Amino acid sequence: MAWIYLVIGGLMEVLWAIGLKYSDGFTNPIISLLTIVGIVTSFYFFARALKYLPVGTAYAIFTGLGAAGTAVIGMMFLNESISLMKIFFIILLISSIIGLKLNAKEA
Repeated sequence: MAWIYLVIGGLMEVLWAIGLKYSDGFTNPIISLLTIVGIVTSFYFFARALKYLPVGTAYAIFTGLGAAGTAVIGMMFLNESISLMKIFFIILLISSIIGLKLNAKEA
């Protein structure tokens, strides 16, 4: 269950990172509120996962999922630039996340 919590937290990180962009510096009240809810939810699930997983592994996976997911969403839906190098490094990041998961020991 810890890994599910970690993935949910990482996916929520994608949502709040994008929310930060559209909150206009927290001047858009609705988007700002949704972003804050996303941050709290993301860290709630991350904290739940930390009960069972080593902090270094869990944090690397949590932030890696957030970074990779945000980059992919940006390229697919937010008109951010796409390049072979960017795709290569996202794949490398995801491969690293999988490697960390495969070598992790639950507490």
